Amino acid sequence: MGEKKAFGVASAVALGVGSMVGAGIFIVIGQAGAIAGNIVWLSFVFGGMAALLSGYSLARLALRYPSRGGIAEFLVQGFGEGIFSGSASVLLYLSQLIAIAAVAKSFGTYSSTLIPGADESWANWFALGIVGSFTLINLVGASVVAKMENVIVVIKVSILVVFAIVAMFAIKPQLLSISRMPPFDSMLFAIGLTFFAYQGFSVITNTIEDMENPHRTMMRSMIIAILLVGVLYVLTSITVLGNLSLDEIIKTEDFALAEAAKPVFGQLGFKLIAVTALLATASAINATLYSATEIAYTMAKDGELPEIYEHNIFNSFDGLIISAILIIPMILFFNLTQVTTVAALVVLIIQGLTHVGHLFRLDETEANVWLVSSAAIAMFGIAGLTLYYTYSKMPEIGYFVLIAFAFAFCLEFVLRMFMHRVVNKQVKD
Repeated sequence: MGEKKAFGVASAVALGVGSMVGAGIFIVIGQAGAIAGNIVWLSFVFGGMAALLSGYSLARLALRYPSRGGIAEFLVQGFGEGIFSGSASVLLYLSQLIAIAAVAKSFGTYSSTLIPGADESWANWFALGIVGSFTLINLVGASVVAKMENVIVVIKVSILVVFAIVAMFAIKPQLLSISRMPPFDSMLFAIGLTFFAYQGFSVITNTIEDMENPHRTMMRSMIIAILLVGVLYVLTSITVLGNLSLDEIIKTEDFALAEAAKPVFGQLGFKLIAVTALLATASAINATLYSATEIAYTMAKDGELPEIYEHNIFNSFDGLIISAILIIPMILFFNLTQVTTVAALVVLIIQGLTHVGHLFRLDETEANVWLVSSAAIAMFGIAGLTLYYTYSKMPEIGYFVLIAFAFAFCLEFVLRMFMHRVVNKQVKD
């Protein structure tokens, strides 16, 4: 009898939900609500539709090219063993670390709201502490990651569902009225943020080598995870915008969901949602840290990062420790509002490139050409809308994206030139 795999449908769904919920509800909802107002729920609907298209394409790629590297491997398969796919893989890895830093910062922010008189330095210490804790947990191995997600996801989703249902009865209809509706294009501009709330679904593809019966489990767990999170996001966004005015949303942007609990549950509700936010963001860090480490492992194995990433520590890799170290300065020194937007754009562009590469491999994956094409168009379209909107608000964002791509290209070039490493496909034709 073979060794039992760590991920079945339930644990794979839990890992995907754990990675999505947290970054979405507790970071993005305030920012997206400030843009789209009381129709932000539509932004979550369209973001979810884009996620389903992307998830379909990634799942088909994972089934044909089963690899712990996920998107990193798919890029190599789509564009060949060259500097372009290598640079994109390096950039993907860095964007994962930036996303973890953003979620950790959110964890720190919610933690500090529970301590009277706490300042920003407290938030940074809490953020560093949670990353360190889950680094140790992930060193134990994939099965522990799955078991942790099963417990945490049930707790946080249950609390959020109860909050959304109960708070629905306290909604102030005037806050959701047509008279308060912003221009329709505001809803479109918020889709970039809401899609970033879903982006953790790609974590599921990284588990395929630890997955029981992947042909049955992969697509099913991908769709279930995205749909569950989509329903939760829509209900929660309606509840938040139905209990807080737009001015209040903007004022409490970093912890809008907890603030929305006050009208219904009072200060106790604020604290309960804040604690749930801690669980949710911790869960997202747990799931994404696993993914980023697996990507680092594959990149090293394929010749893209120094060999230290390949060495085993317990049941994981040195890459996990190095990844955690790289996150530290991002937490301490980066403007995370700007960096999170850059990370969102990078993820959109990389996934768009992945789907374009998929079009070159349709004869092998046997995926639907229209769905894969739609996924690519959706990614680039949402990225374009986001860049257009941020140009007037944060014109430096476009330059940051260009710098990120240039940095990844230069790093890939240097590694190839001085270490004589050439990216290889892990899954051969």
